[in-house]
Amino acid sequence: MHSSYTYDEKSLIRDGKRFFPIMGEIHYSRYPQQYWKEALLKMKAGGVDIVSSYVIWIHHEEIENEWQWTGERNLRAFVETVRDTGLTMFLRVGPWVHAEVRNGGFPDWLMQKCSGKLRTNDEAYFSEVEKFFREIYEQVKGLFLKDGGPIIGIQVENEFGHCGGLTGPEGEAHMKRLQEMLKNIGFEVPYWTATGWGGAVTAGLLPVMGGYCDAPWDQRTTEIEPSGNFVFTYERNDHAIGSDFGLGEGITFDMNEYPYLTAELGGGLQVTYKRRPVATWKDIAAMSIAKMGSGCNLLGYYMYHGGTNPDGRLSSLQETTATGSFCELPEKSYDFRAPLGEYGYPNESYFALKSIADFVHKNGEELCEMETYIPPENPVTPANFTDLRWSIRFNRSTGDGFVFVNNYQRRNEMYDHFEVCIPLASRLSKELGCSFREKDLVLNVPNGSFGIFNFHGDPVVEFGCQSIVYDDDFGREEYGRTMPDLKFDCKSIEYIEEKDGKSIRHIESVERPRITSRHTIPAGFNPEGLYTASLPEPPQVKITDRKVENGNLVAVLHVEPWKEDHFGTMHDILLNINYTGNSARLYEKGKLIADNIFTGEDYPWKIGLRRFGKEMHDFTLEIEPLEKDADIYLENRPSFKTPLGEENSLCLLKDVVCTPVYHVAYEEETGIPASSS
Repeated sequence: MHSSYTYDEKSLIRDGKRFFPIMGEIHYSRYPQQYWKEALLKMKAGGVDIVSSYVIWIHHEEIENEWQWTGERNLRAFVETVRDTGLTMFLRVGPWVHAEVRNGGFPDWLMQKCSGKLRTNDEAYFSEVEKFFREIYEQVKGLFLKDGGPIIGIQVENEFGHCGGLTGPEGEAHMKRLQEMLKNIGFEVPYWTATGWGGAVTAGLLPVMGGYCDAPWDQRTTEIEPSGNFVFTYERNDHAIGSDFGLGEGITFDMNEYPYLTAELGGGLQVTYKRRPVATWKDIAAMSIAKMGSGCNLLGYYMYHGGTNPDGRLSSLQETTATGSFCELPEKSYDFRAPLGEYGYPNESYFALKSIADFVHKNGEELCEMETYIPPENPVTPANFTDLRWSIRFNRSTGDGFVFVNNYQRRNEMYDHFEVCIPLASRLSKELGCSFREKDLVLNVPNGSFGIFNFHGDPVVEFGCQSIVYDDDFGREEYGRTMPDLKFDCKSIEYIEEKDGKSIRHIESVERPRITSRHTIPAGFNPEGLYTASLPEPPQVKITDRKVENGNLVAVLHVEPWKEDHFGTMHDILLNINYTGNSARLYEKGKLIADNIFTGEDYPWKIGLRRFGKEMHDFTLEIEPLEKDADIYLENRPSFKTPLGEENSLCLLKDVVCTPVYHVAYEEETGIPASSS
């Protein structure tokens, strides 16, 4: 474990060296405890260095003075698991967190007890907050960096002065009081952070920024303006975050005093009933490129791993209009279309961000030393789809550096750029007073492309799908690679577990597991790396009843019990529900266990069944009709034309299929099968 962490105006510093971490958010209280280690190892395999998580007050004290710290709410066990997987942690203690949770995380009793005083400098409110902070401390004491634990950072409050709370001197005093309170209780970390966007009050804490590719919290049901998060800019603020709470203006700190760090780059988007944009891997990757090319030295993703709202004792725990919010969220699902979804399985964005993390881990220390240059002719507005967007990060002493290019704007066509010149030699060397390479770079950047190129000697494509051309006196030579598009296979995922001094490789796959040539071929695999052991068939699912009740389609799904096999390779069963409607809900014995907001026919609902047990199940599926004239924004709208004519609503259950997820684990060196943790 590293022993020293600090920062300066450029970057974070670890053991005296600059470092550029990748941070990913997972909410322990929204994910089953028995799968925490697996989830964290998958995050680590994806390139995550720092795990961040909110401590959501209402999840722990829904009833006043009745604390819940067991099961998925066991904060101490989660932090210990973070430590055991070799990751570090930022704890986001609130007390208000937003997080698409009921009351922004405040328990109902607190809303009543401190009505009109919440997030103010009222002593009665501070008294309740101090009780909450002391309870958190009892869970995490002994797990701070100074103790050899993983906690290196604390975020105080969230969006304070932007989404509610106080501004100006009163806001500064509030934030300082909360930090002082935490320190007096015993919290001790090298990094104290505060969200810095939208005019939020930072009070001298380390500001962390954010950015999302769209705004599902926006109340409009039309296409909204293009996001500024795809443009290279020295401005760190995303004006759209939390716009359902009102638009904050500017920032409250001096950017020259603090490094550019992010804590809330959208790893996806959590759709609402009113607004349903679908985040793609290109959205997330292109936004990441734009932030790095703008000088960012920490990529922090919210969310990196999706989850499920826990059961409440008094009410459901999602953000809802019933408590005064502008947004209606699913009661259970917090999938977020994150790199790792609600049930722990990868989306394409997982593999795209892993590639970006590989680049960061290879070049991070060097990047943190570099200056950022954005040419003055660069597009300022994201509505400029014609001019090429690019920047460089460079080392003034060596002349080395990277070119960042983005010709992607979510849901818009960009102008194709071929043989466009990046004038390193002809212009920038003189303009910046730096000895760059002797030749300019010439790039092909078609619509939808983005990438990173280094110019240390021969140009190399670090990430992206463009070709790169280097002009010299004797003709034109092409370097790097030319690809029509990057594609990612989401059928399998691999991660490493360190156990008893041995490295255990885990492979999860919806197909027969395969070992590539870079691995030792373990027992149970043939020389081609194909798993040879007999694999069990997945359980069958049958629709045993189908009817209409209260205007909704209701069906009973009978799922047979799992068949065990000697190797324990059946890891999970994905229940794939292909439906068209406004939303769907899954019940067992009258209890809601899963729900889904329809986002388009290309996105079937997938539910991991292992958390519900391997026995036989009779689930009740309820589908609400999608009305043709519904006042919602549905990015991937289905056709209402049927063989019988134009319909006013759609409520269809097309098919339900069980897909097995196989799992194998083996020792890296010997190939001997290993048991799952």
